[in-house]
Amino acid sequence: MSAATVELEGLASEYRNLTAFHKRRIIVCAGTGCVAGGSRQVLAAFERELTVHGMESETELRFEHEHNAPAVRLSGSGCQGFCQMGPLVRVLPEGIMYIKVKAEDVPEIVENMLEGEGPVERLLYRDPASGALCPTTDDISFYKRQHRMVLASCGQLDPGEVREYVANGGYFAARRAWLEMTAESVCEEMELSGLRGRGGGGFPTGRKWRLTLAQPGPKKYVICNADEGDPGAFMDRSVMEGNPHSVIEGMLIAARAIGADEGYVYVRLEYPLAVERVRKAVADAEREGILGGNVFGSGLPFNIHVMEGAGAFVCGEETALIASIEGRRGMPAPKPPFPAQSGLWGKPTVINNVETLATVPLVIGRGVAEFRGLGTAKSPGTKTFALTGHVVNTGLIEVPLGTTLREIVMEIGGGVTDDQGQPTGEIFKAVQIGGPSGGCLTPENLDLPLDFDSLQGVGAMVGSGGLVVMNNATCMVSVARFFMQFTQNESCGKCVLCREGTKQMLALLDDIIEGRADESTLALLEELAKAVRVGSLCGLGKTAPNPVLSTMRQFRAEYEAHVFQKRCPTGRCKALAAPAIDPALCIGCTACARKCPVGAISGERRAPHRIDPALCIKCGACAAACKFKAISGV
Repeated sequence: MSAATVELEGLASEYRNLTAFHKRRIIVCAGTGCVAGGSRQVLAAFERELTVHGMESETELRFEHEHNAPAVRLSGSGCQGFCQMGPLVRVLPEGIMYIKVKAEDVPEIVENMLEGEGPVERLLYRDPASGALCPTTDDISFYKRQHRMVLASCGQLDPGEVREYVANGGYFAARRAWLEMTAESVCEEMELSGLRGRGGGGFPTGRKWRLTLAQPGPKKYVICNADEGDPGAFMDRSVMEGNPHSVIEGMLIAARAIGADEGYVYVRLEYPLAVERVRKAVADAEREGILGGNVFGSGLPFNIHVMEGAGAFVCGEETALIASIEGRRGMPAPKPPFPAQSGLWGKPTVINNVETLATVPLVIGRGVAEFRGLGTAKSPGTKTFALTGHVVNTGLIEVPLGTTLREIVMEIGGGVTDDQGQPTGEIFKAVQIGGPSGGCLTPENLDLPLDFDSLQGVGAMVGSGGLVVMNNATCMVSVARFFMQFTQNESCGKCVLCREGTKQMLALLDDIIEGRADESTLALLEELAKAVRVGSLCGLGKTAPNPVLSTMRQFRAEYEAHVFQKRCPTGRCKALAAPAIDPALCIGCTACARKCPVGAISGERRAPHRIDPALCIKCGACAAACKFKAISGV
């Protein structure tokens, strides 16, 4: 098939012919989480077990099977979302979903399947609230309360099979954009859709494309920003692993909109599976004539390169990312000029993140009205979130923008858990949204619609979409310190306020949780945070103080307890813990009492001793002398 004669209908027909004889399909989740949990061994076990029962299975669609195809198709998929329950296995056409499957479970699954005995109940999800068995995803609250658009095909498609993507409607939107629409009309449709960038800032995608289209010159670039680096975020990785062709199609449409002939996917090397699948998808699209010198027979070229970044968080910033592609150190540059004016190698460049680009084909393919039918007036569409932390159901979710935090945490997430992951009715304390650039939401925000504007109104941001749920036993000062440690480590060092300011903020937070802070510390921390936010060069520095300022505003009393009472209300800060001797470990040897310089320890010989917190100076001499590790908080 040559580039000039590529026909999507032919690819789709070919796929349907090759799969028409399959009576069943078994899909094993092959996202990063499930692969780590052993899903590749599960896939191999299915292949072996089906052979034992005299059933040939097929993992790659081949023409020689066209008239005598095996009855069962085995395939891997991208992330199916319910990562906490992986490895996941789906059996079609019944739609049964098995959870936490091991290779040794496979014989029982196959035997039940072939003998028509129904699903293996012990491998089905059981609703923790009702105790009911949930055979399919339609029965599981984690799935049925979501509205999946971008993630709809992740976990169902074989990411390595371009014909399946086309058979499910893929690349038809790109073909329409290239053959039936002008660059202006593509930009206009995106503007009408109101799609805003899913990478964090929420800048209107259509407006960004229009600005780039207006720039003179024949050479322009499209860049897919796949340098997802926020702690707790894995949405972009999952889309690349599960449906890489949707990202390529989005880049094709963006290229048509601005007149680009070349594009880059910039993906961090910590995502080896995503890199592998995107590279294969690009190669397959080139082979089928979708990418290359004559896109859809239009006579126009568009080629995509895949570049691995070194994993620096700052390279998620547009100008730093461009510098990295150009072979320079990934450091940001002042704006203007914006990349739309002078981007990669000085040429006009559009940069969109993975989720934004994967949404674009849905807008062009389904139409503006359907897209705007979801979400809010100013934030239409859906948003993917990585739901983690103290919550019953963790994983990847997609909901319409404007969905409340209560729906996400209490209904999709199933409620808050204790530190052991048990749903014991722990009180919800906060959600960190947007990673190190975001802020905290509290119980007062549970009914707040999550969209770009409402979150900015409470000092938070959508960011990359990480949602970390915290229960009442979480120390918010330590949370702020965790994110400050991350941004301080990731500062590229170019501007003083980010390089030195975050370092000093981290030192002040250490003073607070280690008991060295005084009445001036909080005011100094707040003043410094505001200075870093205003004076830093790029988004990393400007947003680095957000977790600190947000927690100081929402949990001021907790900060003040650390500073003025030298007490951590949750008991998590060891330096502020009350000195104590565990009576179960103490044998009354008196070694600690003999070492204590202030006489704070008392007790009879061969009986558990005690520490008087009012006298203890926390010198640690007693703990060093104790051979039984009975002393804490000193």
